Amino acid sequence: MKTNFSLLFFVKKPKNYQSGPAPIYTRIKLNGQRSETSTGQYCDPKHWNSSFGRM
Repeated sequence: MKTNFSLLFFVKKPKNYQSGPAPIYTRIKLNGQRSETSTGQYCDPKHWNSSFGRM
């Protein structure tokens, strides 16, 4: 049986975002089932590198 697994880190800005740190979320995808969870960490979005998924 083959298992597909992926892990993605991203910054999720709230709709009313003005400035300052935003929460970092992780998305885990296992066999097509997706789950998002906050890591409890915060980052300024202008310092986030989305292609590498890190600061």
